[in-house]
Amino acid sequence: MKRIQGGVTAANGFLAADTAAGIKYAKRTDMALVYSAYPTVCAGTFTTNVVKAAPVKRDMKIVAKGGNVQAVVINSGIANACTGKDGDKDDLAMAKAVGECLGLKASEVFTASTGVIGRRLPVEKAVAGIKKMTEKLEASLDAGTRAAKAIMTTDTVEKQCAVETKIGGKKITVGGMSKGSGMIHPNMATMLGVITTDADIEQKALQKAVSDAVAVSFNMISVDRDTSTNDSLFALANGKAGNKTIKAGTPEYAEFYEALLYVLTYLAKHMAADGEGATKLIECKVLNAKSKKDAVTLAKSVITSNLTKAAVYGKDANWGRILCALGYSGAQFNPEKVDITIEGRDDIEGKLVTKPLVLVKDGMDSGYSETVATKILSAKAVTIIADMHGGKGEATAWGCDLTHEYVDINADYRS
Repeated sequence: MKRIQGGVTAANGFLAADTAAGIKYAKRTDMALVYSAYPTVCAGTFTTNVVKAAPVKRDMKIVAKGGNVQAVVINSGIANACTGKDGDKDDLAMAKAVGECLGLKASEVFTASTGVIGRRLPVEKAVAGIKKMTEKLEASLDAGTRAAKAIMTTDTVEKQCAVETKIGGKKITVGGMSKGSGMIHPNMATMLGVITTDADIEQKALQKAVSDAVAVSFNMISVDRDTSTNDSLFALANGKAGNKTIKAGTPEYAEFYEALLYVLTYLAKHMAADGEGATKLIECKVLNAKSKKDAVTLAKSVITSNLTKAAVYGKDANWGRILCALGYSGAQFNPEKVDITIEGRDDIEGKLVTKPLVLVKDGMDSGYSETVATKILSAKAVTIIADMHGGKGEATAWGCDLTHEYVDINADYRS
């Protein structure tokens, strides 16, 4: 497997487009369309928030039926959530507009929206934007990049990733894009994401792969502990790679899953790093917990701790906040056996800025150097390693620091 350039258009048979529909933002693109020129099998995961946006409710029904879906249309600026029956009609109008332009049924089109909750979607502008996009669909990598930019809200950079691997002697490509910067605490998938692949895979196998990979990637990130009403991750597989159909439980499935997991993890980490107002990624690795479940609980507790997030922002090696977050997580462990180590990297996938530093040994201060600790905490990506010495459970979670800018962004989000 190798990382390649691109995102949703990297796989064979997928095209993308973007446009400035004027839904909320001025002088920027705010709609994206991803299209497979060939029939697909689809999969998806969605928000567990009881309050669900209009597109989420419709998309969930489509995934449950497991039919062909060849297009995903996304708008940014307005979430089309808490808009009642009118919102449902507006959402369906978007799907029908795509279908009419591309010769598809409305049920063969996923819709997604992101932005302000409670406001009516200007459906006339959305439909006009859809018509423009269907006329300029491209398979170029640049078209995929533009689509990734168009779905951004408070994001500062687009998120996209693609990999190639060989399965059964055939080259398989998995690509994807996602958006999300605030209201990030998914318990299903990502805020909005689209995964495309030319692999030939059974629908049930694709759904299993997506659900399992989401559990250890997007479900392990948090920016602000707020789960959105619109969280949706879509996966489309059109089979144009020509491989033998992948089934769950086979070696080929394991190879496909590895490629999918790489893409989802990459996107998830970069979303966490681009949290609203963030200056750095925080990664927490929990080792030797009593169980996998406990490890997940412990890792999430650390990266969602506001005190820990603020300490990392301030370059303050206040390890008491980390140990405290572990302690109130709900997982049981012996605090007198815990070791806490920190590492710093010059980028998300970069090199260590110095050797790892042990802050806590057997639940007590190790006598570490504050100078070295400050250097590590000044890095672009900070890793906290908590060794619980209580079992074999391991898990990794990702978050970001908490800054003054986060409050500024969310104090006037609607304006």
